[in-house]
Amino acid sequence: MAESVKPDGGADNPGGGDLRRSTPRAPGKRAVRPRHAASLIVWRMAGGEPEILMGMRHAKHRFMPSVLVFPGGRVDRADHGVKALSELRPQTEALLRHRAPPSLARALGVAAVRELWEETGLLLGETRGTRLLADLGALDYLCRAVTPASRAMRFNARFLLAPAEAVRGEIGGSGELEGLGWYRLPAARGEQLADITRMILGEFEDWLAVPAGRRHERPRIVFQGNDNRMSDG
Repeated sequence: MAESVKPDGGADNPGGGDLRRSTPRAPGKRAVRPRHAASLIVWRMAGGEPEILMGMRHAKHRFMPSVLVFPGGRVDRADHGVKALSELRPQTEALLRHRAPPSLARALGVAAVRELWEETGLLLGETRGTRLLADLGALDYLCRAVTPASRAMRFNARFLLAPAEAVRGEIGGSGELEGLGWYRLPAARGEQLADITRMILGEFEDWLAVPAGRRHERPRIVFQGNDNRMSDG
């Protein structure tokens, strides 16, 4: 993919770069409706330690340059109703359908896979011509986060996961993210992070500590307000 960097590019990335620190809403204006978005945490075990695929917002971005984020972005209209290589597993679909109609739940998975491909060059699925067929069956659900009502740009972001062995290709992407690579958790925490990204890393650690066959049974979690972790009942 050709490298193309916009000064304010990546402003729809909910993986950490702007979920908590976007421009404050002007006094007297009504809160904006959060946009649906998805981030994908691709992970692997290396030497007994987990590693996560992350990248830094480009240094040329006016807004929060060089902040480490997960691949992700808003759901596009084109993400609805497209063909996929495989469908969401029942457990993942059930978690995504909480506070979302079935068509949106599926589109969230498609958006996560599409953003991974666009931002990193890695493919979770197949391409046929110019079409991306997402391997939705490889996705797990982690949690949800909603930007505070005081922000001018808001997201209702779902954080999904996929094992590295399900992904293929060479790391490249569009140039929106720099320093793309595999980060161990201590190294990631040592980089410049948005607060929500740091919280999601902790949530991932908790998820990983649960036996694989029971991870879908974890309580639903949402981050709201000033990084308040609460039940997404």
